[in-house]
Amino acid sequence: MFVPKKVLSLAQYAKAFGGIIVESTQNRKSIWGWYFYDWASQPYNTLLITFIFGPYFTSAVAENAVEGQALWARMMWMTGLFLAFASPIFGAIADNAGPRKPWIALFSVMYVVGAAYLWNAVPGSTGVVTILLLFAIGMAGMELSQTFVNSMLPSLAPRSEMGRISGSGWAFGYAGGVISLFIMLLFFAENETGVTFIGIAPLFGLDAEMREGTRFVGILTAAWFAIFMVPFFLWVKDEPRREKLSNAVGKGLGELVVTLKNLPARRSLAFYLGSSMFYRDALIGLYAFGGIYAAGVLEWSNVDIGIFGIVAAITGAIFCYFGGRLDQKIGPKKVIIICVSVLILVSSLIVGISREAIFGFPIAPDSSFPDNLFIFAGACIGAAGGVLQASSRTFLVDQADPDRMTESFGLYALTGKASAFLAPGLIDLFTTLSGSQRVGVSPVVGLFVIGLILLFWVRSADEYR
Repeated sequence: MFVPKKVLSLAQYAKAFGGIIVESTQNRKSIWGWYFYDWASQPYNTLLITFIFGPYFTSAVAENAVEGQALWARMMWMTGLFLAFASPIFGAIADNAGPRKPWIALFSVMYVVGAAYLWNAVPGSTGVVTILLLFAIGMAGMELSQTFVNSMLPSLAPRSEMGRISGSGWAFGYAGGVISLFIMLLFFAENETGVTFIGIAPLFGLDAEMREGTRFVGILTAAWFAIFMVPFFLWVKDEPRREKLSNAVGKGLGELVVTLKNLPARRSLAFYLGSSMFYRDALIGLYAFGGIYAAGVLEWSNVDIGIFGIVAAITGAIFCYFGGRLDQKIGPKKVIIICVSVLILVSSLIVGISREAIFGFPIAPDSSFPDNLFIFAGACIGAAGGVLQASSRTFLVDQADPDRMTESFGLYALTGKASAFLAPGLIDLFTTLSGSQRVGVSPVVGLFVIGLILLFWVRSADEYR
């Protein structure tokens, strides 16, 4: 009869089993803490870049909508150029130093300060340069923190679960964006008659004539981030310290140079970084100028744009949730191809929409068809764009060196930002030369097409086996 060499007591079994439960619970808390970053940071995209502050800046702070779109584009591409250099450098340093949370805390301060300052963007302000500078600082804080947070994904779960977790996190973020947008529309953002969507004056006695309700978006975004980042800092487990920061800087920069030199030899990773560089840049163009386009071309109010944003964010949340599961089933590469193809069609549709005609075919001046068509386009952008971003970060895990994950996400940010000036720059150029907002956004179609073509030289995980 078999007799085990060592028989554990009931207490020892309970302790061992309890350790498994504790570990599982802690892992779930880490995943939820990681989700809360998306929830906390999403309002910078939803409220500031796309649906509330961006359109407000071009229509009320700048002298006119065309100049406002050009200034906004200039700020976006200059910020992107800075991030192109900064992201991989910080990532390489962090991979050697170890802990990521101190860096995320630093970038969080940039986020909060930049967002909160936007309260000072009064109508017709003479301090436009300062406003755009602080906006850029906050945006840089968001983007740099995202590089570090994304690099934590492989530590949360095995590769088979990453697609689901990434999609769920992005869906959770979209949900945060929807709720924050609801709060702005219902209680703060005033329309042309000085009342919110539910017909009340902005809360806290904010002066509608001075657009204080709309300007409150910066305060709300800053407070939202500060509050909801608490679970992230409390629950997500960080990397142990490996080296002193002074040593990590030199070593990290040296290894980054080696990585860049060796990149051409890593053909699949190089093509993926190139592909994502173009299609993510095009997506940034759609996000950054969709609301501005609606305000200038379709003459929508901030409330109209906010409703449009809610539709886009809701579809984004729903499709991200199911897109993560589709990613898990068929792989991220196929999901990305589907999403980019949809975005090519949708961005082509947007270029053809105006108040007077659809693809050159005249319509009645009071027709609601352009509005309905643009809302449909926004829903598609929210759905395909959200799934695209979620699957893109899981696909990078397949391409990256597991020991240099933050640096890889830094390179991912580098390629995303190395051309981040391209879409805003082209929109700036086309808008300035044509004097038309509609013509100005047309370059995004070509950027999506280039990204799709390059993607066919990228190998997926199953192709490596």
